[in-house]
Amino acid sequence: MKLLFYAAKVYDKKSFGLVLERFPGVEIEYIDHELEPRTAPIAKGFDAVCAFVSANVGAETLDILKECGVKAVLMRCAGFNNVDVARAKELGIVVKRVPAYSPESVAELAMALAMAVNRRLYKAYNKVRENDYTLKGLRGVLFYGKTAGIVGTGKIGAAMARICRGFGMRVIAYDVYQNPALADFVEYVSLDELLAQSDLISLHCPLMDSTYHMINLESIKKMKDGVILVNTSRGALVDTDELIQGIRMNKFLGVGLDVYEEETGNVYEDRSDEIMEHSVTARLLSFPNVMITSHQGFYTMEALAAIAEITLQNMVDAMEGKETPNDVK
Repeated sequence: MKLLFYAAKVYDKKSFGLVLERFPGVEIEYIDHELEPRTAPIAKGFDAVCAFVSANVGAETLDILKECGVKAVLMRCAGFNNVDVARAKELGIVVKRVPAYSPESVAELAMALAMAVNRRLYKAYNKVRENDYTLKGLRGVLFYGKTAGIVGTGKIGAAMARICRGFGMRVIAYDVYQNPALADFVEYVSLDELLAQSDLISLHCPLMDSTYHMINLESIKKMKDGVILVNTSRGALVDTDELIQGIRMNKFLGVGLDVYEEETGNVYEDRSDEIMEHSVTARLLSFPNVMITSHQGFYTMEALAAIAEITLQNMVDAMEGKETPNDVK
């Protein structure tokens, strides 16, 4: 079973290498290039390809993979909005993902972002490094006793809810399906109620037609003044241009983003020598109450180990024709 691993980083090779011996039938070849139509022909002779959220797994890519004899696309992540699932099904290409690797890893980063923008930790760090010990611009608010609004209460949202409860926050949530495991301390409300009541709003839902740009100028206007918004889920949940309008309206105490709409060309790349004249990202970074990280919610030792284990098991299951809950349909 031959697997071509696209956009391989050093940590990918290490984490997959550590568990590969438990899958003696799998042979992996790593390449630096991202999966897209231009690089898809490299997969000729391989049984499956492994890709990440930044890959282009659209119809054109899938058509080429089919011509190359590829039988499966293995997403080493939970998201699959970059995959043309309908076209894959037409071609008979199996798509599998890693729906839950370490929910707490993402949730902990979400809270870290919330705390960082609240207490301006990034600014405080740089001030002290320059021997500036004044407190100007560092005032935050107390989370204890405030209301946390969790949008999406799957595994990651549930983990974030528990963290917020540990901070002594009242926790409310919005989801199409209520999570019974949270019934003892989470109150489910409508989205409008959540927007109006929450001091901290954390997004943990998948990207679908119904959630695309769910945070826009209209929904921002419904939020409390001085709210903190965190997104560690999918960039397109937030309309970035309208988020910028909301920031300029002084609606937010802080905004923490591990994902954002323009991230595809930036994720895991060093662009420090480039001038991004028309970049929305650059505009966001110009605000003192915004903190952006580079899609690192998954990046813990435990999560990497789980991703490797589940992805390789997905490879075996795909080659053996086994359907599992990890199938994308």
